[in-house]
Amino acid sequence: MNTYEHSVLLSAEKCIGCTTCVKHCPTEAIRIRDGRAVINEGRCIDCGECIRTCPQKAKKAVCNTLSDLDGYKWKIALPAPALYGQFENLDDVELVLSGLLHIGFDDVYEVSQAAELLSAYTREYLNTAGVKKPVISTACPAVARLISLRFPSLEENVLRLLPPIEVAAKLARRRAQQQHPELAPEDIGVCFISPCPAKASYVKNGFGDYQSQVDVVIPISDVYFQLINAMDRGAEPRDLSASGRIGVGWASSGGEASALFNDSYLAADGIENVIRVLDQIENGNIGQLEFVELNACPGGCVGGVLTVQNPFMARARLHILRRYMPVSRNSLPADESYIPAEYFFEELPEYQPISQLSDSIAQSMRMMAEIQNFRSQLPGVDCAACGAPTCRAFAEDVIRGEAPADGCLLCRVLPKEGA
Repeated sequence: MNTYEHSVLLSAEKCIGCTTCVKHCPTEAIRIRDGRAVINEGRCIDCGECIRTCPQKAKKAVCNTLSDLDGYKWKIALPAPALYGQFENLDDVELVLSGLLHIGFDDVYEVSQAAELLSAYTREYLNTAGVKKPVISTACPAVARLISLRFPSLEENVLRLLPPIEVAAKLARRRAQQQHPELAPEDIGVCFISPCPAKASYVKNGFGDYQSQVDVVIPISDVYFQLINAMDRGAEPRDLSASGRIGVGWASSGGEASALFNDSYLAADGIENVIRVLDQIENGNIGQLEFVELNACPGGCVGGVLTVQNPFMARARLHILRRYMPVSRNSLPADESYIPAEYFFEELPEYQPISQLSDSIAQSMRMMAEIQNFRSQLPGVDCAACGAPTCRAFAEDVIRGEAPADGCLLCRVLPKEGA
């Protein structure tokens, strides 16, 4: 039984069964049934690729709204660094942070601040004896779920540090209770301003045995226009920022890896490229690397489907903005050469095989033979007219009893061999 709560859902009334999402889903989680798309929740990684490509806008991200914070006495905003890239001619992030206070937040804690701290801890992690290389980042929740569903052999390679969103939430709560001891823990509401639905799903489901310290996730697109109105560029903004180039650089692909000051790394973005890299690591067909940074969205978090601006424009804006920042404002204390236990997670999400045909090996082998036999009778054009992304996927659906054997439209019109 699927217990994973997703943040990517289908608006069935808008779907016309055009198969665009079917062709673009990286985990083959979508089928067309009775003229409408159906999402297999067990396969979905909430990457948002279907939201990005659906011409009918029939896929949507389900997140919170600002009103969900109304029950908290102290509201803390955790802005993702990708937020800064949404604003044209922005020369000071303090304008954005002050704007968040103007729209109703009581405090702001930059996720980029936590990212800089994690960069320092990751450098320590890489130098630890016994760590299996290459170390694979888990900052992107869609990639972490993909590994748990499809690449369980890479579990030992996964970086066991909490992602920046979680470290920021921990530190923001701690600061609030230190500065306002009258507040009970339940009085503090932590809100992450997210570029993608995968992070909303992470907050809902936790990570392995770890439950998130974030209470609410709202899309960047939901606060963008409010911030535009609230950012009075003529007024002197408050001094709120506590991060530099390294932290803000995490918004773009390669930012996390380059912050390790180690040339033996690989950074890939876009879910198809991510799958290709994971395949190569699993098969041993990749060079000697220390670290691998993977982002499901094209360009990194700036390419998330909950952002507003073109990711290439956002990336260019961040590049200009970072020129005037210090390298980093967060580093390990001089006397600290270890990673505190609170920044580790103990367990990865449970492996849930998405391609297992049966619990019985004998039954699985029999079904595999039937799939191969049925597949050989299909045209092999992967047109998706049957409602499955490929002929191989359609053959599997038929043998599983999830699709009719005569569902291939081409088979109905093409002459049989020897006719």
